[in-house]
Amino acid sequence: MTGLLPARLGSRGDPRVSPLDDRDRSAVLELCAHDPVANVFVSSRVLALGADAGRLGGQLWGLHRRGRLVAACWAGANVVPVEVSPDAVAPFVERLSRGGRRCSSIVGEAGAVNALWDRLAPAWGRAREVRPDQPLLAIDAEPMVTPDPRVTVATPADLDLLVPASVAMFTEEVGYSPVTADGGVTYRRRVAETVEAGRYFASLEDVGGRRQVIFKAELGAVAPGVVQVQGVWVHPEHRGRGLSAPGVAAVVAQVRRRGMGVTSLYVNGFNDRAIRAYREVGFERVGTFATVLF
Repeated sequence: MTGLLPARLGSRGDPRVSPLDDRDRSAVLELCAHDPVANVFVSSRVLALGADAGRLGGQLWGLHRRGRLVAACWAGANVVPVEVSPDAVAPFVERLSRGGRRCSSIVGEAGAVNALWDRLAPAWGRAREVRPDQPLLAIDAEPMVTPDPRVTVATPADLDLLVPASVAMFTEEVGYSPVTADGGVTYRRRVAETVEAGRYFASLEDVGGRRQVIFKAELGAVAPGVVQVQGVWVHPEHRGRGLSAPGVAAVVAQVRRRGMGVTSLYVNGFNDRAIRAYREVGFERVGTFATVLF
């Protein structure tokens, strides 16, 4: 088994990062289990697709010490560190520095992300935005506010309404549109996959003779015992009406009804209104994330 293999050493005998594959699947999942809430993105992908780069659409890199996997880093569209302690930063920086930046963001546990970025910045250049303090929140109980009954699992029949709502959310949150040169075909496919998996929640209403998405949220990552909610959004015309807390409460209630365990999410530290809404639902802070956007 990979966990019993000799440490992989660099030219000076120092442990270095090496590419991981399906032989390392169990070791990666064991590593993610050290903090299942913080590491749910990587664990969900490995559980669904394995650890082979060809299926993952990116490469998992691992750091071994004394024959054990002690840290890892997902490098694909995003860079996501897993249990990267301060003394593990340098080997990953050396690996990620090769060939220049290919990702659109670095996201994950704040200590690791901020340390990686401090050392990658000279090689990668200026970031478009750095969000160094994003509370990681979780709830493992029934919501403390009444769930909005209008928020239900979305269906493919509503895809033509859901896609524009998702585009609007992404553009507001990240600062650019996810609609690329293919006219949005790839992004529409991603939304459709989320809907078909039963991970897209929304409330839709007829407003002025046309149907609108009023609230939406998605389960962006799902692993045994924990899910991560992403893409929470309220239509601009309906903001300020207290829809966020009941909407998120509806998602939490459905997660619990399905027996999926802890509901987690992370939020920008400057978004006081959202933080208040989540705390009203019953979320508690369990850690801190950071995001570097390019």
